[in-house]
Amino acid sequence: MATKKLQEMNLLDDFLFGKLVTYPELGEKFCKRLISVILGVELTRIKIVPQKVYYGADVDLHGARLDIYIEEDGNDLNGTLFDFEPDKNSKPELKKALPQRARFYHALLDQECLKSGQDYGTLKRVVVILVMPYDPFGYDHMIYTIKNHCEELPDMPYDDGAKTLFLYTKGKKGIPSKKLQELMHYMEESTEENACNEVLKEIHGMVTKVKHDRRVSIEYMKIFEREKMIHDDGLEEGMEKGIMVLISVYLEQHMSLDIIEIKLQEKFELSEMEAKKYINSYLTASSSLGGTTK
Repeated sequence: MATKKLQEMNLLDDFLFGKLVTYPELGEKFCKRLISVILGVELTRIKIVPQKVYYGADVDLHGARLDIYIEEDGNDLNGTLFDFEPDKNSKPELKKALPQRARFYHALLDQECLKSGQDYGTLKRVVVILVMPYDPFGYDHMIYTIKNHCEELPDMPYDDGAKTLFLYTKGKKGIPSKKLQELMHYMEESTEENACNEVLKEIHGMVTKVKHDRRVSIEYMKIFEREKMIHDDGLEEGMEKGIMVLISVYLEQHMSLDIIEIKLQEKFELSEMEAKKYINSYLTASSSLGGTTK
């Protein structure tokens, strides 16, 4: 059920973030502004594929959903793939597995861009960006940039094209730019008062437009009305059916599979293994039907 109104949402909330990315007139510009501030790169041509879902081959293989899968070309980055993931869940087991989660995302994106018969040299650069209101590693840095290197010769040039950025919105250490600090603060509290520079004023205008779009408001209300109905009546109609429908609802809310797993455990008193099996069963069934997750 809804824990906050649409007007109270911030950019770290999955629903608002997802709606802004998919908004026809604004999504591309919004993503360009984010990447410009975070990476200091001005993108020209990009293609956005929101909620990119990868299915496990069967119920024992893990599926994943990438919040924003962005492909760009036409500049010095020579075709970079970006995965942008807001992450508000600081549950200890999920926090501990963040490096493995990033590694898995990189593997999925590599698989996406290297087709059968292609040379390894054609692999695109991949940047995975996770933004969170909690410190993922405990060093109070706003930016944790992760790249592979040689342990014996750490200064030896080694670039495999893979990079992960963990962005902690409240981080005090390191040398983040002023614009990045202001963006992180705005993503956590997306108010007009926090739109304190020209880029953020532009982004806030986009946020305001999406929040006041009647179609978005109706979708938000319908999603949570549906969730409440399933939560109240699902067990009476059969737990398995209720769980499967609820997984679909959560995906519509732009929730990550890790968060869905936790919610299923809480609502239906499932074990971690049971929740994973339900999720992978749903993903496998969707894949076999040729369906896509909205």
